[in-house]
Amino acid sequence: MEETPTITPKKKKTKSKPYSPLKAKIQVIGRQPGKSEPIIGYFPSGYDPAAEEPEDAPEVTVLKHRKKPHRMEMVVKPQDSAVEFVGKSHAGEGAMPQRCAFALGVLDKATGTLKIVSIASDKIIRLEPKIPALEKREDEPLNQIVLAEDVPAEGRADKLKKLNQLYGTKRSVTMAKKLDALNQKHAPEVVEELEKKMKDLKTNQKALELEGAAVNNRGVPHYNIDATTPQQAYPLDRIILEGEWDYLLDIYELVQAGSALDPSSYPSFVCNRAHRLKEIQDDAERMKMACIFSYITHLIKFKDQHSADASSAKRHHIPSIVKQKLSTMFSTPEIHTLTREKISFLISHVLVLTLFADDFRTDITDIAKDLKMSSIVLRDHVQHLGCKFVRDGNKASLATLPIPLQFPDQGKRKRRR
Repeated sequence: MEETPTITPKKKKTKSKPYSPLKAKIQVIGRQPGKSEPIIGYFPSGYDPAAEEPEDAPEVTVLKHRKKPHRMEMVVKPQDSAVEFVGKSHAGEGAMPQRCAFALGVLDKATGTLKIVSIASDKIIRLEPKIPALEKREDEPLNQIVLAEDVPAEGRADKLKKLNQLYGTKRSVTMAKKLDALNQKHAPEVVEELEKKMKDLKTNQKALELEGAAVNNRGVPHYNIDATTPQQAYPLDRIILEGEWDYLLDIYELVQAGSALDPSSYPSFVCNRAHRLKEIQDDAERMKMACIFSYITHLIKFKDQHSADASSAKRHHIPSIVKQKLSTMFSTPEIHTLTREKISFLISHVLVLTLFADDFRTDITDIAKDLKMSSIVLRDHVQHLGCKFVRDGNKASLATLPIPLQFPDQGKRKRRR
């Protein structure tokens, strides 16, 4: 018998219903003074707070800096968990240049209204997982953090190290590796090996002596006598080192947030030129100029902190990496105030940075006020850097830096005094 083939009936194709257009009234809500704006945080670790039950919803806390309200910190703490998710608007990804503005749109179908609200400080905060027990507090040594009552004191360091490797952030793991490498440098076998290498190392002592003498005798920053442009005469990368730029973003952040500089916190030279930052189209160039303004501020405040009247700079915070460098270059450990030679050396750095800030045509009136010096005395100091003064129409004289770089004769300068 022949088998009769089975025929499956074809399913009828269902036509998809066309989308019906929705007419909505767009309402843009601008930034309103005194009212908080929405803040958006995201979890790169994959944690989804929406998956939690309503009664187990995580606790969300938003902190703002008292003096700098544009700085925010968001903390999300899930219930019954030792892990917290922390994100900052002024550090990490939040501190990167924002090339566009962000907004949040909420569609209300019932009323047919689409509300668009700008996000606070144009920041989307990246929430990183952190374990509070592993975070070293500024006022508490690491070995005093209590992990468990049954962990002996001698085993706490190893326990913290293992926990950090398992659950710590990438930054904390990297810092732990650097600390281990630093501790290993002081091991006896490492010191002995370094001493052997130093014996075989040939140093160009004459070149070092000539470079040091050039700086110390003239009291000016590192210079290039063969420079063909004013920018090359005093290399900027020898004044602001590569590792310092990331700690000079305070003025840049204020300008990005649309905040004005406080004249009581920043020199008049910087305040009078802060508006120029908004006119710079290239974001990298804007950040570079803002960092120069910030470094000028730290130099002036460092000078004031070591003067007889340090009240104007008492509360000014200098980043530790910058403060350590300035202390090494300008201060003397035995005395609290700066010597006359060190002050002159510091002022030279300030003046060179003002030349960069004004495209090598600068008016020294306001910087003289910040340095608490008369314009006549500071004029002589500017000329000592190889600068010349030119008239800009009916305005005051402007300091310029002609090329090739030529220093005035030191013998004549001393006799004139």
